[in-house]
Amino acid sequence: MNSIAHIRARLGVTQAVMAKGINVSQGNVSNYERGQSMPPDVAARLIRYAASVGCTISHNDVYAAPAGAHGDARRA
Repeated sequence: MNSIAHIRARLGVTQAVMAKGINVSQGNVSNYERGQSMPPDVAARLIRYAASVGCTISHNDVYAAPAGAHGDARRA
C-alpha cells in the first residue's frame, strides 16, 4: 500500500470522498495511489483536509516511500 492509499485508509474514506475533499477527480486519487507524484499544492490540500477530519499528517507522510520499498539497495 502506498502512502496515499495508507492516508486514505487512516481517514476511512473512499477515493471519491477524498477527491472531493481535496478538489481533484477520483481518477486523480487513483493515479496518486498507483504511484503518480502528487503535486505540492494538492499535498497541502490533503494535509488540510486530513486536519479537518481530525487526522494529523505531514508532507513526510504524503511523500513517504511505500512500505517495503528499499530504493536501489541490492544484496551482493
